[in-house]
Amino acid sequence: MSTVHVAILIGMTPEDIGVRNETYRLFAERGHAPSADDVAATMGAPAREVRQAWTRLHDAHALVLNSEGSEILMANPFSAVPTPYRVRAGHRWWYANCAWDAFGVCAALHSDGRIETSCPDCREPLTVDVIDQQPQKSSLVFHCYVPARQWWDDIVFT
Repeated sequence: MSTVHVAILIGMTPEDIGVRNETYRLFAERGHAPSADDVAATMGAPAREVRQAWTRLHDAHALVLNSEGSEILMANPFSAVPTPYRVRAGHRWWYANCAWDAFGVCAALHSDGRIETSCPDCREPLTVDVIDQQPQKSSLVFHCYVPARQWWDDIVFT
């Protein structure tokens, strides 16, 4: 089944996919979340249509809007707001939504990187270099407090 057919099955149109792709492209290019006006300008579309597409994309779990539904909060793996998960990749610093997404920043940018965070238990600083798509610490353990099937119940908390 093609990407377009899968997208339509979960409530997205080909136009929504275009808005999503342009939103991600601008986020990666600029290093921060684009506004609806930014996406609209590059697509030659009204900002109102971009916001409507963002709402459908949010409902389909393809990105996360802020509580007002007007701006990007998360375009996984990227966070539009500061978090405890900082990633140096592609010659700039990024915020990731969680430890898992921190590795995803390097993957999305096809870049080596450095993840800086702290242990959620003891608060000791934790740095992980990612080289050739591999973490350089093989002893790491990733633990999710919330089961994956419940992540979207409150994705911001998760």
